[in-house]
Formats: sequence, C-alpha cells, structure tokens
Amino acid sequence: MTLIELIESGAQQLLDANVSFGHGTTNAFDESAWLVLWALGLPLGTQLDGEDSKANTTVALVDTEKVATLFRARIQTRKPAAYLTHEAWLQGVAFYVDERVIVPRSLIAELIVDGSIDYWLKASTHTVLDLCTGNGSLAILAAMTYPDVVVTGSDLSADALAVARINVDKHGLQDRIALVESDGLTAPALVTRGPFDLILCNPPYVNAQGMADLPAEYKAEPAMALSGNQAGGSDGMDFIRAVLKVAPRHMSQDGVLVLEIGNERPYFEAAFAQLEVVWLETSAGEDQVLLVTKEALLL
Repeated sequence: MTLIELIESGAQQLLDANVSFGHGTTNAFDESAWLVLWALGLPLGTQLDGEDSKANTTVALVDTEKVATLFRARIQTRKPAAYLTHEAWLQGVAFYVDERVIVPRSLIAELIVDGSIDYWLKASTHTVLDLCTGNGSLAILAAMTYPDVVVTGSDLSADALAVARINVDKHGLQDRIALVESDGLTAPALVTRGPFDLILCNPPYVNAQGMADLPAEYKAEPAMALSGNQAGGSDGMDFIRAVLKVAPRHMSQDGVLVLEIGNERPYFEAAFAQLEVVWLETSAGEDQVLLVTKEALLL
C-alpha cells in the first residue's frame, strides 16, 4: 500500500466512524494525514503532491499495522488525535499535550503572531499574563513574539501547569516565563509579578447546554477548562464575571485584556451589556475574541 492510499483509507475510516474534528484539524483527510505521518515517523510537512511528492511511496506491512493500530485507538476511544500523538501545533509551533490539558486551539494565538493586537500595546509593554494558560502555548507564543517582555502563565490546575512546564522547558524559555497556580486572579504571586500591561485569557466559557451537547472528543478534555458554569450558573460566564470584576487591580494604567469567548457572544453581551469592548477579527470571524481596556472596565 502506498502512503496516499493509507491516508485516503484512514480518512474514509474516520468518516465512516463519524468522529468529530476541531483539535488541530477540521476534516478527515487532514487528520488522517497527521495520524499516518506521525505513525510512520515522517514530518508533518511531507509533500503529498508536486515534484517532491512522497504520495506513491510504498509503506511496509509492519508500518501499515502501526497505522491501523493508531486509527483503531482514535475511533474506539474518541480521544482527540493530539492525545494519541502527544503533540499539537499552534501557529506552526509544536507543543506537548496529554489528557491533563485541553488541546491548544486558541484564536488568540493568531492575533499574537500576526500583530493584530499590537495597536493597543505601548513601547512600555513589558509584563504579560496568560490567564488559564493550560499547556502554556499562549504564554510561549507571547514570549516568542515579544522578545522584551516577561510572561506569567497561571492556571488553577496543577496538572496543567506540569504540562506547561514541559513546554516552557522544551522551548528554552525558563528565564522569561514563570508559572503560577492561581484560581483566576487570586494568587498573591500575581500581585507581585504585576501589574500587567497585557492579559491574555482563553477561559472556561461553554454554557451548560453547550457542555451537554459536546461531542465525545471534547468531553475527553478536562471539563474544568471548558465549562463556564462552575459557580452554579448556566450561561458560561461564571469565571469571566469573577475575572472582569477584579482585573483592573492587576492591570497597568494602559493595560488591555484580550479575552476569547468562542461562540458565546450572545451570553457575554447579555452578562456585560454596558461594557465597551473591541471585537477582534480572527479566522473564525469577528465575534469570538474581544479586547477591553482597563479604562473601560473601571467605568
């Protein structure tokens, strides 16, 4: 069997099994290519068309069996592919992941890398907080993008911070990124390391009905990183309410907060009807990530 035949066969298996995507890929072919190439130890950038195509390379029987085993695990467990490969990519940067963290997919990543939020930053921007850092990907991308800043990554989950530590060390950023265990903005260490010129936050925000309707792949992720209803609410805004209430105390005079809310804009606007925010355009549209200034939060 050739490489392309393996990929096409795997894609059909994923379609037939009705698996859900969204953890690094959006369709069966791309996910199949990822799994096949990873199982074979080939780079994810392996050419499948053009002059340098490896599509018609013959794959040994022993290797096709490795691929088959991986696809069985993906289909039978319904775990995201990243949990099986222990690798995820965000803006071209590789991160270690496992079941202690959600698979990194924040839209804030593209805003950091493409400079979309630079307009609101100052020459004096020096301190950055990645609140709900998870596996540390946004903290790491911020440190890579802004070489003069120091970054704090905070999370309630000690397990998540252990994964973040793996990634900080992997990218050699130990001297520029500190990791802090904190329930929202409550840890004293955040006061010591602040005030922050830029706060990035991809918080738990999924509403109660949304949590109930999640596909199995999403339910395989830590619920505390997804559900925004852990204070007893149902609109997904529990954590965000607590953060926005105290955020100004942790922000510098010209500080800004970039907040991701996914598909929850109607719930956000209902909860914060008087708050003036700037909606930022991402690859998913203009209603999933917003920016709010310290000044607006104090009104």
